[in-house]
Amino acid sequence: MASENWIHHARDAETGLESLRAHFKGHAYDPHWHDSYLVGVTEQGVQQFNCRRARFHSQPGHVFTLNPGEIHDGDAPHPEGFTYSCFYLDPAWLRRELCVLSDDARTGEPLFAETLTQDLALGRAFVEAFGAWSGQELRIVRQAMLDQLLARMAPHLHWAARPDPDPRLPRVARLGRDFLHANLTRDVGLDDLAAACGVDRFRLTRAFKAAFGLAPHAYLVQLRLARARHLLAQGQTPAMVASTLGFADQSHLGRWFRRAFGLTPAQYARRSPGMPQR
Repeated sequence: MASENWIHHARDAETGLESLRAHFKGHAYDPHWHDSYLVGVTEQGVQQFNCRRARFHSQPGHVFTLNPGEIHDGDAPHPEGFTYSCFYLDPAWLRRELCVLSDDARTGEPLFAETLTQDLALGRAFVEAFGAWSGQELRIVRQAMLDQLLARMAPHLHWAARPDPDPRLPRVARLGRDFLHANLTRDVGLDDLAAACGVDRFRLTRAFKAAFGLAPHAYLVQLRLARARHLLAQGQTPAMVASTLGFADQSHLGRWFRRAFGLTPAQYARRSPGMPQR
């Protein structure tokens, strides 16, 4: 039942780090992505999700890791549901911290090689770091636990250049994606998009979905939702964000936002601005 689901979320203003602990029964999230890295642990039950064109079942103690932009969803395949906790890590902050950790200037960007791992040491490091941050430990303790987590994460990351646009993608899909990014706030129609790509809308939709796992309209919604998180974290009201990003109204933004993130825009905004410096 929906009333049995809960989410605890907080955001640190200094690092951009977001912490989240949640419990779900049944459906949890529609397919979506984040602009941040995600690392977390399943605490109870079985957490089922699709990512990288594969289905995963994360059990207690398993560590799941996602790169920015990776589409994923979430469901509870068993009646008791699942509980998990995770960190969302800002890409610029993570890259900077990893370079300090290794005392080496790296090129490219860090990418998780695996989506799900049973690395017990990494799991323990996450639990200790999450406990320190959610428990409001001393700043020096929180930072030490986070450094320990980064050290355990490092072997699971490789540094690579992510080409943009990716030359492996069909030209139609790349053109469509670029058009949507350039027209994020416009009321774009499929015919507009197809004309920009030089194909009919049926070929466009098939190519786009094959390349990105989402139809063009769903991809545009996710672009707007990712941008909405940034604007809400900066202190803009849900009504302002809805108007800026081309949603019909605040309730329209709210319906999509909750389906993707499990929180309303107002709930997310209340947890974002004015967070204490740590």
